[in-house]
Amino acid sequence: MEAGDEQLMLAYRAGDAGAFEQLYKRHKGALYRFVLRSIRDRAVAEELYQEIWMRAIEARSRYEVQAKFTTWLYTIARNRLVDHWRKRGLALVSLDQEEAGPAEPAAGADYEPHRLLEAKQSLARFSRALEALPAAQREAFLLHEEAGMSVAEIAQATGASEEAAKSRLRYALSKLKEAIGDD
Repeated sequence: MEAGDEQLMLAYRAGDAGAFEQLYKRHKGALYRFVLRSIRDRAVAEELYQEIWMRAIEARSRYEVQAKFTTWLYTIARNRLVDHWRKRGLALVSLDQEEAGPAEPAAGADYEPHRLLEAKQSLARFSRALEALPAAQREAFLLHEEAGMSVAEIAQATGASEEAAKSRLRYALSKLKEAIGDD
């Protein structure tokens, strides 16, 4: 049975470098996507991503289990992003700028170009809607979707009340569903 994040962080605090490697492997993808979708410039996002992990490493001696590890990690991330935004202003990344994924599916018996076109159009509408969300709503949505945080954890990570976090997430979901036509 795998150790939980909190136990791994406590082990890392006690000097187990392997525990940190496990934490990094578990959370690198979601954390990177959160930072990348919050910052327009890929190079800046990568730099901030590394700084967030460095701050987590530097804070290991002060780590106490007061919440889920992800809440602690994303609070560090959010604080670093806020610092960045204060210096440069809020910027969003278009999902169209992400590195190309796999090529279009090979034409097979079930290949339907019109469905692929519909999916691309839906993704484009979603991308525009995500970019158009107010910063607090976008942040709540990304913390929920990328970090898997609950409303209470989003509230704790952002310093907002649970009711404010719930409202932000609800409005974000509503606007995104409306934009992609998913009623």
